[in-house]
This record gives sequence, C-alpha cells and structure tokens, in this order.
Amino acid sequence: MTPLDDWRWLNEPRSWSTRDGLTITADPDTDFWRTTHYGYARDTAHLFGTHLVGDFTLRASFTADYGAQYDQAGIALRIDERNWIKAGVELVDGAYQISTVVTRDFSDWSVVGVTEVDRVTIAAERTGDTVTITYGLGPATPTTMLRLAYFPPDPPVLAGVMTAAPTGPGFTTHFDEIQMLTSSE
Repeated sequence: MTPLDDWRWLNEPRSWSTRDGLTITADPDTDFWRTTHYGYARDTAHLFGTHLVGDFTLRASFTADYGAQYDQAGIALRIDERNWIKAGVELVDGAYQISTVVTRDFSDWSVVGVTEVDRVTIAAERTGDTVTITYGLGPATPTTMLRLAYFPPDPPVLAGVMTAAPTGPGFTTHFDEIQMLTSSE
C-alpha cells in the first residue's frame, strides 16, 4: 500500500478511515459528470489523491456494497472540473459494469458488463498524452484493457481513488490496495 500521508480530499465524505487500507462511505447526491445526455454538471464525488506531474501508474483494488442506481467506486485522474477520467465499477439498472468516463468539457461513458465484482483492480497508466485503463476481477492483476484515452500531458493531475452515490443513500467501499508509481521510481 502506497503511504497516504500526503494525500488530500476533493469533496471529503462525512465518513472515512485509513485503518486496514482505506474505507470510504460515499455521501448521497455525489457524482462526477458533465453535460452529456443528462444536461447537468456535477463535481461532487469524493476523490482522495495526490498531485502528480508527468508519467505515473495508479492501481487500486477494492470491494464495495453497491446498492443503488449509479453507485460507483474506483480511481480518478483530475486536472480540473472540465478535464478528468474516472474508472471503476458502477451499478447500472441492477447490473455491474466496469466503467470509464473521460471528460474534456463533455463526459463520455463506456462500460463492460461483468457478473463478478467481489474484488476488482483498476489501473490507470499515464504516459505522455495518453491514459490507458486496465482492469482485473478477483485476485487477477489488471491486464484487460478497458480504454485508451487522450489526456493533456502537461498540467498537474490529482490522482487517486474515488466514490460517488448519485441517486442512493450512500454506500461503503474498502480499498485494500492502492499503489502509485511515478516515472522516477
């Protein structure tokens, strides 16, 4: 587990703990989304991360007690409210989806349906102007590519783990492994 001492919150939740990993209970009415399809912009999801420049790899393994439409947990890379990527698991119409949203003024959303979400590992590798998102189910390492996306290479990025509960009462996610590797390591 990467030490989280110098990590900080964007939209700190009411309940969280760093005992035995990182446990976050998402507050209700939280989300990251911009405009597309739904017509609104929300920048209220919980993101716990660190500021980075240059190339890096972020990997997180987690379990969650999803219960309501669009409950979501995973990782996020954020330049500002108009430029960000989130990837993880989302509950959509009663089914689990491995999900990625890439936002550059407007959000786009891609999903892959899965049946098993006991434990998921999501990774984002930023190399130059590209972010590659991979995932693995259960104890598997994240080797299945989910998305390759353009991401501005120069600005600093807040990179870390995220949760959101857009429509439900909130839910709890436990991140048992978080690893951050920078190009200098």
